[in-house]
Amino acid sequence: MDHLKENDQDATLQFRLMTLSDIPDVMVIEHEAFTLPWTEEAFRNELTHNHFAKYMVMEIDGTAIGYAGMWTIMDEAHITNIAVRQAYRGRKLGERLLDELMRTAAYLGMERMTLEVRVSNLVAQRLYEKKGFESAGIRKGYYSDNMEDAMIMWANLPSTGRDGTEEGSVTDS
Repeated sequence: MDHLKENDQDATLQFRLMTLSDIPDVMVIEHEAFTLPWTEEAFRNELTHNHFAKYMVMEIDGTAIGYAGMWTIMDEAHITNIAVRQAYRGRKLGERLLDELMRTAAYLGMERMTLEVRVSNLVAQRLYEKKGFESAGIRKGYYSDNMEDAMIMWANLPSTGRDGTEEGSVTDS
């Protein structure tokens, strides 16, 4: 388990698989984070019918404050969404959530990870670049709310053994 530093000295940060009972909390996060939020039905379908989908929730003391999802196909992971409650932004929790998603993908045998991000979302782009993602092109008119372009980004994931250790990596102490 992990402990937060700033205002939540005694709070415990945890990551776990998303369940159907998380959908109401996820919908609150979804509406705070996106101008084109997914529907409850979309999340329900992802969790019950999409065998490629993997979704996780980030909690502080049992309260969902973020979530992330990906599709795992062959040896590639495609991030579908990643979001943090507005009240918890600015604490590097999005970075922690992305780290956990990348670790999970690597553990599952994924070699590469991709995503689309709004060309105007420079904050997210900087985070992705920090984590090793590189621009690989543009999807014109990708976002239907305003026809904004999306930047396609890719990153190589570290090789991991089934024991969760990264091969050839140095761990921080």
